[in-house]
Amino acid sequence: MFAEERKRQILELLAQEQSIKVPDLSALFNVSEVTVRRDLQELEDAGFLKRTHGGAVSNLTGFEPTQAEKEDQYQEEKVAIADVAVQLVREGDTVILDAGSTTLQIARHLRNKKDLTVLTNAINIAWELRTGTVEVVLLGGYLRQRTLSLVGPITENTLSGFHVDKLFLATNGLDLERGLTTPNLTEAQTKKAMIKSAKEVIVVADHSKFNRVAFSQICGLDRVSRLITDAGVPAGILNALKDLGIDVLIAGSSEVGL
Repeated sequence: MFAEERKRQILELLAQEQSIKVPDLSALFNVSEVTVRRDLQELEDAGFLKRTHGGAVSNLTGFEPTQAEKEDQYQEEKVAIADVAVQLVREGDTVILDAGSTTLQIARHLRNKKDLTVLTNAINIAWELRTGTVEVVLLGGYLRQRTLSLVGPITENTLSGFHVDKLFLATNGLDLERGLTTPNLTEAQTKKAMIKSAKEVIVVADHSKFNRVAFSQICGLDRVSRLITDAGVPAGILNALKDLGIDVLIAGSSEVGL
């Protein structure tokens, strides 16, 4: 087994177990403990884990809450972010709403917009929009019951045939160095396809997502046009994002500037 494959499997184990031991990894991969320690050191240097005496613990956001669990968290912030997001939508726009609890709030605000087309891979968002005036395109794919999202090659192939004005993108982690991340590899690939289809990428993320890194990278921050968040994010991070050329909008603040 090549070193890169071994390290990938180490990260997958950490996502499940949260801690691992050098002797166990040595036996699992049939390599020396010296080799395992070198792998762990390289992964620590990359920021994926933290070495401990005799092993390592995860430095990633490996746990993925269900859609219902996410809806119960930071509701006030998500509603405020959705209020700002809706102000960016213009008559005649085509929009992708990514699966997520904040994007679900955006859907509730957009329900009665006229002359608007929404593409989504979230079955709960499509259901939310079913009684409104919005034209809805539900993307096909494999259903992830945990997030109520449709993902995979079918979804990605469908997205390749569309070119939309705006993408409202959800994320599990936002880090200045590692960009946007999510725990599930297939979900990350689908989000990448959404980014390719959009003229403008707008990330919607409450303060709890910042300085967190999950298993699979979605994209670097250079692909982000705008970020809508809340006032709970430290000013230093917001200034760093602005320095990268990202238009940062703070929900509930005079900095919204719309």
